[in-house]
Amino acid sequence: MIADESAALAWLAERPEFDDAAKGRAERLVAMLAEENEHQNLVSAGSLAEVWRRHIVDSAQLLAHLPAADVSRETSGPWLDLGTGAGFPGLVIALLRPDMDVWMVESRARRVDWLQRVCDELELTRASVIGSRLELVESESVSVISARAFAPLPRLLELSARFSTKATTWLLPKGRSSGQELAELTGWQHMFHVEPSITDGEAGIIMGHLEGPTEGKKRTKSKRA
Repeated sequence: MIADESAALAWLAERPEFDDAAKGRAERLVAMLAEENEHQNLVSAGSLAEVWRRHIVDSAQLLAHLPAADVSRETSGPWLDLGTGAGFPGLVIALLRPDMDVWMVESRARRVDWLQRVCDELELTRASVIGSRLELVESESVSVISARAFAPLPRLLELSARFSTKATTWLLPKGRSSGQELAELTGWQHMFHVEPSITDGEAGIIMGHLEGPTEGKKRTKSKRA
């Protein structure tokens, strides 16, 4: 497990996505985050002392679980990050994989402004900020769905299954509740399992593929604003 900032930076240095350009973008994001956190509570102040482990690597580790086709840049659709908030994991994925379309959904206006400013500053031209409640976002099939502390698993699936196909990879950091949430999930046919987080020995990531709702269960449909 990655226990400190030195180990976090060493892990990043081994990642193929973390070239000099990506390192520069990540360093700029860290600086912008610290500055903006003085004006709005993007992340807990205490976590800034371990920003590389708690936020950058905690987000970047999701890339290690992409299927081979996505790793080799043969994606069939965008990466959809739900309730992006301060930009984790969405911004980190976008700065490490600027070749990939990353859609970040966030409903809070100040967070939307922040996300857009970072995208502009880091020239993340394939990253898009969708300033809306998820219920109002038009349905479209995506390659990857991620969500960090967005909603309990049953509610998350109710809201976002309409973006998923059987080939969509779900990557859901769930902290200490991951195993329990998955064990208690009903109403869905899935191939989910829990992988341990490399930044927290007690946390897990729910990942895999969603087959669909069980018979008789209705999907939530999209609404238009």
